[in-house]
Amino acid sequence: MRTTTLGMTNLKVSRIAFGTWQLGGDWGGFAEDEAKAAIRRARELGVTFFDTAQAYGFGASERLLGDALRDELRGNRDELVIATKGGLRRTDTGVTRDASPKALREGVDASLTALGVDHIDLYQVHWPDPKVPVAETAGTLRKLVEAGKIRHVGVSNYSAEQMAEFSRTLPVETLQPPYHLFRREIEDTVLPYTRSHDIGVLVYGPLAHGLLTGALDENTVFPDDDWRGKSSVFRGATYRRNLLVVRELQQLAADLEMTVSQLAIAWTLAQPGVHVAIVGTRRADHVDESLAAADLTLGKADLKDIDAIMAAATPVAGPSPETV
Repeated sequence: MRTTTLGMTNLKVSRIAFGTWQLGGDWGGFAEDEAKAAIRRARELGVTFFDTAQAYGFGASERLLGDALRDELRGNRDELVIATKGGLRRTDTGVTRDASPKALREGVDASLTALGVDHIDLYQVHWPDPKVPVAETAGTLRKLVEAGKIRHVGVSNYSAEQMAEFSRTLPVETLQPPYHLFRREIEDTVLPYTRSHDIGVLVYGPLAHGLLTGALDENTVFPDDDWRGKSSVFRGATYRRNLLVVRELQQLAADLEMTVSQLAIAWTLAQPGVHVAIVGTRRADHVDESLAAADLTLGKADLKDIDAIMAAATPVAGPSPETV
């Protein structure tokens, strides 16, 4: 497993992080034992970076990750980088953004308990909260760093302007944005900003939430409790058009002796300014394929071929707290 230094944090991490959004309930039911086996398999294959969030089941995903890595966390804590996110709150009508000082303090404590650790290596504000002054959010996280509860501070889903405002109080050390072949808007201003400010970038959704696995088709039906069943990304004309693009990518991947999933992940890691791709699964037998992408190299001609295929694609957006 290749490693990289995550921007100004100086954290040495695997280029693929194991992500756990799929273990929080938004993607339908699953077998916990099998999910834990997938996490342990990723660790066996050299993954040192694990990403979760309080909002992934509001403690469910964090607890499962902590349980799966319990022996490692007790015996080899310094070898692991545990990242989580806060700043979302569950209400009677759904999930809302809340990056207030009180919510962040309570959230950090809840995450420490759920994970079963005494510190969090990287704590990220999950979404910008327009209701709370940025200085209050950043100032609270600075105090939590000083208290030793968190080591490094990042943000997720922030624009370049929002990162700049946050950094006036506390430097943004990392960014977690959505990024995949069908969603490339961060290339315009966000990646240039992170590159110029030595901000570590760990992107989520490199497989377009399943679209780039090759496992979906026009007849795929998602469970009622899977957010994708309610998303325009996975239905209608846009979905059908992008499935055709995926089939072309599959052919290119086959010519390169890799799967379309590996092609998509390797493409993400080949982009300037991207340090880490977050990949998650609930099955141990899917881990090996995804992690192998970290060791694949796409040449300039390959990247040009991918761009030519993607010219026929329809760009998509993704879910937000208000739409999941």
